Amino acid sequence: MNLRPGTVKQARTDAGMSLAQLGKGHVTAPAIYLIETGRTRPSLPTLEHIARRTNRPVEFFLAEPAGAPDETQASLIELEALVADGRNQEAIALGRSLLDRGTSGFRLGRIRYMLAQAYLATAQPERAAPLLTDARAHFEAVNDGVMLAECMGAQAMLANMTQSRDALALAQQALAVCNKLNPVPAPTRARLLGILASAHVANRELDQAIAAYEESIEVGGPVLDLRRIARMYSGLGAAYREMGEVESSTRYAMRSVALLEVLRDRVALARSENNLALVLMTRGDVSEARRHLDRSLELCDEADLEFGRSHVLLSLCELSMQEGKVDQASDLAHQALVLAERLEEGASIAEAHVWLGRIADHRGDHATVDREFEDAIRGFEALGMRERLLQCHGLYADILERRGELAKAYGHMKEALQASRPGLLRRDEEQERVGSA
Repeated sequence: MNLRPGTVKQARTDAGMSLAQLGKGHVTAPAIYLIETGRTRPSLPTLEHIARRTNRPVEFFLAEPAGAPDETQASLIELEALVADGRNQEAIALGRSLLDRGTSGFRLGRIRYMLAQAYLATAQPERAAPLLTDARAHFEAVNDGVMLAECMGAQAMLANMTQSRDALALAQQALAVCNKLNPVPAPTRARLLGILASAHVANRELDQAIAAYEESIEVGGPVLDLRRIARMYSGLGAAYREMGEVESSTRYAMRSVALLEVLRDRVALARSENNLALVLMTRGDVSEARRHLDRSLELCDEADLEFGRSHVLLSLCELSMQEGKVDQASDLAHQALVLAERLEEGASIAEAHVWLGRIADHRGDHATVDREFEDAIRGFEALGMRERLLQCHGLYADILERRGELAKAYGHMKEALQASRPGLLRRDEEQERVGSA
């Protein structure tokens, strides 16, 4: 193995080990000395032993292959091209073969990163996660700031896909790493801003989301590929829909669907069809909304897509309620809840409880309403989704008020106000006490 000079000694010194302690059970102290001084090169098993003893990744020690590119380089270029072109199944097959072959330790980080990207594009986050963990360790070890930022951004995408509360923090950390680079790579920064915007959308932080999307488009300019632009349009459509700007939402959602149809990206298209359907529901165009939701569900089936399917089921639940099909809506909400619980999609679990609560309210089942909304509120609180928590408290307060439970309704309205304006109620109460004194 070709090593970066000084890395073995540095790792041994940092670990507080002698030559004999480092080689214990595998190689002699003189052999370690020869490796440290560059007089001999270790085999892969020896290097793995050193890495384990010093608690460092193997990649920490590896140097760029000297002279002509190693045999993996051409395959890596092909892998990157397949991912960029959206040919993800071919990319997965090639990436797995490269890892199995294990011919170039120096390329492992990028191979793992690109393979993880293919898994994310096909909605297989459970397979992408360990690859990204290993890739991040590699890029940290070899001090590759650009790829470290890209890898952290991919981890943020994964967290967003699995509805983890870590998504926003990861995206912000990735952007911070990127911004420290000199010069700052515009394509990387544009990608990370788009990922940050998606995390803001998931948290219902809409002004921040739109600002991040707009900055991403401005920074990226001509370097943004059509697939990424299509996904940004979908995110912008979702953000504007939440803000009640229906025309802007419709325009961006339709642009996204049109681009993704051309690109034949079934996974992204399934999400965009769902987003467009939600906009159409807002406009009252029920028949068109159902057509797009049926298409979204069909694409989920074609792509064997599980992550994100609960979103479509909940959208169909909402549509069924608009159509007055309460039993159908209940069945869809239960399906979404079961799927979301199995996949541990926290936000979808909470949303399913909201819909089950609203359905129970329609049926006059007060006990179930209370139970479902309590579960939803706990879910949004655990995820730190403040905006959605506010809306949930407000919706439940309206139901309680109609039931005549005014004191309880007032309590949830206070919770909603406190969620939206932390400290406001406490200041008001203090002012009241001062006034009464």
